[in-house]
Order: sequence, then structure tokens, then C-alpha cells
Amino acid sequence: MLTAPEDMPSQMSKIESRLRSNHAQGFTVWFTGVSGVGKSSLGRALAQALCGPSTQFIDGDDFRKHITPELGFSREDRSVNVRCIGYVSGLLAQHGVAVIVAAIAPHRLVREAVRSSHSTPFIEVFLECELSERIRRDPKGMYAKALRGEIDGLTGLTAPYEPPVLPDVHIHTDQSDIREGVDRVLDVLARRQLIDHETHQL
Repeated sequence: MLTAPEDMPSQMSKIESRLRSNHAQGFTVWFTGVSGVGKSSLGRALAQALCGPSTQFIDGDDFRKHITPELGFSREDRSVNVRCIGYVSGLLAQHGVAVIVAAIAPHRLVREAVRSSHSTPFIEVFLECELSERIRRDPKGMYAKALRGEIDGLTGLTAPYEPPVLPDVHIHTDQSDIREGVDRVLDVLARRQLIDHETHQL
């Protein structure tokens, strides 16, 4: 019969301690703002800049398509969807993952509830952009459809959005490019010692 060495408990304790000391601090960066302000573009660029094995980008549209397709766009359904994204991002962050979320999350109280539910650092990045520029960009053609009356409830045009009162980062995407926006978020992460200050790596 095989038996464990007498010092196995102490050896396991050392291994667990080493794993904890090497475990990166997980966190969530949540890009919020109306349709067309550049949440996904900045979110993907930030994830690429961090380029660590423990980085996960969550796009709100993709999440809705694959995880919560049964939800509509009523206030209640939007809130449920945001809470679901918040729950998943919180779980990942607890396991040392740097989670980057790009989701409108139009209701302030729901965003605050998501922040409160996180046991790990939560960085809210509020993106703004003039309506004329959002209409010009319109990467998904949503503004064009809304202006033609083909769709209703577009956040930023016909559906309400409650901006953050005190976001961790506030970026006007019609006044800065993607690189500048990413650098601002990286600086905040570095100041909070969530990434290396010099290399901006996890």
C-alpha cells in the first residue's frame, strides 16, 4: 500500500503558499456609454495591450447573443443582462483574470450594484462622443436604422442612458484616439498597482 510521506502536509502548504504569492490580482474594467462611442474598440485594444494569458474580453453584444438570447430590451431585461455579465466578470476576476467588459449598461443603479458585488477591483470607464460623430461612425448601422424608424429603443438616441456620476476614467472618444484612451486606462491600472507601472503588463 502506498502511503504519503510524513511531511506531505507541510510540503502542500508550501506549494499552496507559492501559488497564492504568484497569483495575479484579478480586476474588471467596464467600458460603459451609449451605442457607437467605441466601447468594443477600446476594450479590445486594452485587452491586446495587456496581452497576458489571464486576460478576457467580454463584448456585451456577443454575451447577449450566446448567453442570454432570450432577453429583450425592456428595462428589466437590460438589467438582468448586465447583472449576468457582472456575475461572470466577477467570478473570472476572483481567479486572477483581468476582465475587460464592453457593455452599455444604461442604468446607473444596476452598474453600481455590479460594482458592489465585486470582491476584486472594479474600474468604470465612461465613454462619451457627440451624436453627430456617432451617426458618422455607425459601425453596425444602428443609428441609420433608428433614424429611418426601422428600430426603436436605441440607447443614445431613443432610449435613455444614465451617465456615471464619478467614473474612474472619463474619455471623450471624439477628442482622442484609441491609443490615447488605452493609455489613460493603463495609467489608472498602474497607479492602483494592478499592472506593472513600467511595462504595463499583468
